[in-house]
Amino acid sequence: MNFAGVTWYILGETNSTVKLSVIVILVTLPGRVVPPFGGVLIDRVDRRYLGITIDAVRAVLVLGMAALAFMGRLGLWELYAMVLLLGVGFAIYWSTTNALIQELVPREQLITANATVLIAVQGGMAAAGVLVGFFYERSGLAGILGIDGTTYLISAICLFLLRDGYYAPHEAHNTRLTSASPTIEAPPEMSEPSLMRTEESMSPESNVFADIVEGLKYLREQPRVLALGITYSCMMAGVISANILVAALAKNLLFAGPRGYGWIEAGWAVGAITGGFLAGMLARARPYGVLVVALAILAVGHTLFPYARVLAVAIAMNALFGGCRALGGVLTQSSIMTSVPPRLMGRTQSAFSVISTILQVVMSLALGWFAQNATLTIAFLILGAIYGGGVVAALRVRSLSLAERETPAPTAG
Repeated sequence: MNFAGVTWYILGETNSTVKLSVIVILVTLPGRVVPPFGGVLIDRVDRRYLGITIDAVRAVLVLGMAALAFMGRLGLWELYAMVLLLGVGFAIYWSTTNALIQELVPREQLITANATVLIAVQGGMAAAGVLVGFFYERSGLAGILGIDGTTYLISAICLFLLRDGYYAPHEAHNTRLTSASPTIEAPPEMSEPSLMRTEESMSPESNVFADIVEGLKYLREQPRVLALGITYSCMMAGVISANILVAALAKNLLFAGPRGYGWIEAGWAVGAITGGFLAGMLARARPYGVLVVALAILAVGHTLFPYARVLAVAIAMNALFGGCRALGGVLTQSSIMTSVPPRLMGRTQSAFSVISTILQVVMSLALGWFAQNATLTIAFLILGAIYGGGVVAALRVRSLSLAERETPAPTAG
């Protein structure tokens, strides 16, 4: 609700997609600086406590902004500052939760776990999409921020109740690598003996920058994992930067107002929930085909999105996009979690966050400028192109995975 409310508030106050793109840039900009160090932190401290801390700080920040908005003292620069600080939290939080999921869930249940998390998140988004227009029209931005700040408090409480005690990552799991299930997650022959690490080798005195270098070296040596990360980053760059254009579509082409914008966002969330329920079944049937087709639909569909001049059509199209995003997200994240050693997960996720952030910043600037100075049609065409990049990366994942399966495993002796 926060992002949707702030997006509509700025668009309504300024009628500028360029200023709207500043919001997207600010929320993603910390992802260029924070993740390398955040990834090391994720791999060193209890991920549950880290998540609780981030949620608590975000709750205080957003509720404070809600109070300023209620008193009529919230200016544009305060909103920009809030979004920037929330971006710092986002830059660490989702990598933290992904690493925590990998830490807690058995490998054979990762697809189900990722689908469940996605359904829960998108379920919240569906409710938010329906309610954001209603609350915005009646209580303004202050009501939206008040509800959003409260959800951060609830999230912190849920993480607190997740388990008892403090568990550093190297204490919470066995760092030995095991073979993965023969789906898109990893070929059955996959093994990475050079990455096995004993507890003795995990020196507490290890340098932060040495840890960063170790994570980068891992990605250089694992082109399939890197291709998966690029696939996911292209998809997320498209998802985040698309908010600029969807808001402009609702306001300038559909003339649907904040409530119509909320229904379009709700359509996305409902589609994503449906995709989450289908992900497990489809992932085990034709995982490569599902991933490529889902990204191709996102690419072609967003290119055609500005031609949806009826609100119901726009909602239906966004629901389809949400389903495709869910399938792509579950498949790529489950694959990453199965392939990457747990002790490197924080750094790996953070590296992908940096790639995604760079793409998001470039896309947000480009989309905001073209939407304001050219046409929404050209802007949506550029958005489709970033999803097209995800299709190319997914095809690379497919070819590398098939090559690994066809390579005979080395014999002992």
